[in-house]
Amino acid sequence: MNLTLKVWRQKNPNDAGGIVTYDANDIIPDMSFLEMLDVVNEDLISRGEEPIAFDSDCREGICGTCSMVIDGIAHGGQRGTTVCQLHMRHFNDGDTITIEPWRAKAFPVIKDLVTDRSAFDRIIESGGFVSVNTGGTPDGNTLPIPKVDADEAMDAAACIGCGACVAACKNASAMLFVSAKVSHLALLPQGKPEAERRVLKMVKAMDEAGFGNCTVTGSCEAVCPKEISLDFIAKLNREFGKAILKNRAERQVAD
Repeated sequence: MNLTLKVWRQKNPNDAGGIVTYDANDIIPDMSFLEMLDVVNEDLISRGEEPIAFDSDCREGICGTCSMVIDGIAHGGQRGTTVCQLHMRHFNDGDTITIEPWRAKAFPVIKDLVTDRSAFDRIIESGGFVSVNTGGTPDGNTLPIPKVDADEAMDAAACIGCGACVAACKNASAMLFVSAKVSHLALLPQGKPEAERRVLKMVKAMDEAGFGNCTVTGSCEAVCPKEISLDFIAKLNREFGKAILKNRAERQVAD
């Protein structure tokens, strides 16, 4: 396969950046998208040019590090797939492919296709830890959890924090990510003691990071590589509402 790539190149956060065109020749259809970029970079390096900077780690669809927008769609448009698991057989010989970084105020570009997603880390950090002594596996197994709750919690825990939901949202909202993290622990007994504090702090951290508001367009769920459901956003709203009401009631009693 021979392809034409239009790649966003940006030297540093202060650089204006722009699209640069490259040829990707002799690409094997069974290559992953990142392997294709490796081939292009090897060619650039051999010619003494700066390789395209992009993030990757596990290359197994687990970590979500391989964050980029391909032809206008986060992770490239194959449902339930990260960029590292997107294979070149989904493209046609002669295609022109446009590759850009996540576009969000809270995810500033560091270089080329690499963005700073530490805002997600700050949201997770704001949630704190559980105070329950979970012990080892046998101890954890003594806590009765309804199967429906356990299954839903695992669905939420599947979120890998890649940021595709933010990149796809017209408002750059992080609600799907935050709702998955809040719901994961809110559904389990270990997470209930700090549930109200956790949701209030995580939503506050989300707002402080500069993420936009959710208008429930569904674009986040459509591009999520782990297919996190919009239902979790509804759960986040319920948890947040309950926490607000409880805090208000406690203040009234204190007064």
